[in-house]
Amino acid sequence: MHTAPLTIGIEEEYQLIDLETGNLVPVVQELLSDERIQQIGEQVKPEFLQSQIEVGSNICRNAAEARMELVRLRREVDDVARQHGYGIIAASTHPFAFWEEQEANTGERYQDLKEYMQEVARQMLIYGMHVHVGFGTSRAQLDLIVDIQNQLRYFLPHILALSTSSPFWHGHPTGLKSYRSIIFENLPRTGIPPIFSSYSDFDQLIDTFGRVGALGKERADGKADYTKIWWDSRPQERFGTLEIRVCDVCTTIDEAVCIAALIQAICAKLIKLRNQNLSWRIYRNELIAENKWRAVRYGLDGKLVDYGKREAVPMRFLANELLDLIDDVVDELDSREAVEYVRTIVDKGASADRQLEVYNRCKANGADSDEALKAVVDHLRAETIRGVH
Repeated sequence: MHTAPLTIGIEEEYQLIDLETGNLVPVVQELLSDERIQQIGEQVKPEFLQSQIEVGSNICRNAAEARMELVRLRREVDDVARQHGYGIIAASTHPFAFWEEQEANTGERYQDLKEYMQEVARQMLIYGMHVHVGFGTSRAQLDLIVDIQNQLRYFLPHILALSTSSPFWHGHPTGLKSYRSIIFENLPRTGIPPIFSSYSDFDQLIDTFGRVGALGKERADGKADYTKIWWDSRPQERFGTLEIRVCDVCTTIDEAVCIAALIQAICAKLIKLRNQNLSWRIYRNELIAENKWRAVRYGLDGKLVDYGKREAVPMRFLANELLDLIDDVVDELDSREAVEYVRTIVDKGASADRQLEVYNRCKANGADSDEALKAVVDHLRAETIRGVH
């Protein structure tokens, strides 16, 4: 048995598009002013760009509740968007949009980010998905978060490979499955998180960053703003969660729920091992970063390094091996069906693979590049709202 609530929360950032042209449109403030969106409350928010809208689920006890939340939020936001003449798509880059043409939101946080990061911030035409796993806010629970994060770092590349959805940038295939990861790591304080001995160790680092002005203004409680730490996973003291940030946005509901349930199950497995006085080996960041690059570059088609065996193993094999690892906790979490969808992702490809298949098929059938890219947007649109309306 695990010894933490291990609730699930999911944040998704959607692209706002013109349904006719597929172009991004800077209309988030228009949608947020709609009474139907306002009734949803804090679950719908702006993000850095005016062509982005972010949703956050309620706290979910299991994968089934997470599915209901995502279906509801995608449906409600898309209903409002369509009534204004727009729509949403879920992917981490847009196939043909240019960052130079995008407009940032006017909120103080976004303006501070643009002023501090300059050209780097302006290039952030990317979209993310964050999964929160609930542990609790006591000191013992925060220490547990840090211990589990240290071990879970090893699995971050595997999670990314299963979620890749950003193979295009500025109107062409990049040759990478997660170009979002490349753009995002231009920011400071990103990538694989450091190893910490305790929550106090983490807190001291955040305090140091705050004292030297790296994190901007203090929060209302006088503490440094740890939300400007953008690692691939981070403790969230306020919510008592471990926030996994490595994922690309999952295009389909099935994928998003699968990835969230997979992360929850890995946490449960690591806690179970801990309760048996066992632990997953802690690996150096350099080794994990090598696997992350392989996930970024090749996605499911590549090989990640099994550092225990010191050999490269096909990611598709490792995905099935991961399911074997968590097999003894998924029934307790009531998530077997959700995590088993990993097999479908392995078989049919992640979103990035399917986008490239559409693009290449259109080109092979005589379409020019612009037509093929528009077909990718149409494909993303159909997959984003599948099972929603």
